[in-house]
Amino acid sequence: MLGKITGYGYKKIGFILDRGYFSRGNIRYLDECGYSFVIMAKGMSSFISDLILENKGTFENKRSCDMNAYGVYGKTVQRTLFEGDEKKRYIHIYHSISKDADEREHFENALRERTALLMSHQNETVEFGSAYEKYFYLHYDKDGVFLYPEEKTTVTEREISLCGYFVIITSERMTAKEALHLYKSRDVSEKFFASDKSFLGNKSMRSHTNEGVEGRIFTQFIALIIRNKIYTAVQEENEKLEKKQNYMTVPAAVGELEKIEMTRQTDNVYRLDHAVTAKQKKILKAFGMNEGNITYRAGEISNTLKKSNIQKERR
Repeated sequence: MLGKITGYGYKKIGFILDRGYFSRGNIRYLDECGYSFVIMAKGMSSFISDLILENKGTFENKRSCDMNAYGVYGKTVQRTLFEGDEKKRYIHIYHSISKDADEREHFENALRERTALLMSHQNETVEFGSAYEKYFYLHYDKDGVFLYPEEKTTVTEREISLCGYFVIITSERMTAKEALHLYKSRDVSEKFFASDKSFLGNKSMRSHTNEGVEGRIFTQFIALIIRNKIYTAVQEENEKLEKKQNYMTVPAAVGELEKIEMTRQTDNVYRLDHAVTAKQKKILKAFGMNEGNITYRAGEISNTLKKSNIQKERR
């Protein structure tokens, strides 16, 4: 993939990658190509888990590390990733209280289920896989009969202590909040392209020519860019509000703004049908607009229509 990008002549390209791409080889190759990156790290790798435990307790309760919009706390440290790494990376460590609770409950339940299964096979000649050997000492008698399991508490306690944490690594200097925002934007972009079929009716292309298909795809791509801009603006404004509002979504916001309309009154002059509502004011604020912008624009439209009507009457 990177080779194709080089062939196309693209420059100053950055990649936002999920944890599946996290490896020493991939990071070195990105460096060789001169590309910046934002990548989610594999949390259970020894380096990452050691780094989490090293910083555990240093930021989780500090309000300066709170990222309210994402429901996490985070901090940034700078260091190399592996032996022989020539660059210090920006490693952003995050902790989520809700993620902590969910992961711990899942782990505790899984541990109880495995313990129950092991106990059900006492006094039997049976072997268990690595998933059980990771968390239990499995005791057998001299004849190979399974006797009882013994939990490896150092292993289970370490895994419990890692619940709720995740790590993002960036090649460029940025804050933990900026790194998380970039990574989250990857999900948003993917969802927008995946939802092209829903928003724009792109499930099927009915066209007799290649030019027609290309024109439609181009128009839809522009529409997605505009929708993404609306989505970003509305979401950022919603985060500033004391309480998140359900009308601060793209469909709801557009529907609310569509209620702003002009009607022709008895003197043949077009005027706003009603005043701008409180909801509409909050939505307009997301785009750097206010009630005055609407009033001014409505006046311009009214004058244009008035002049047009006068010209028609003269004819």
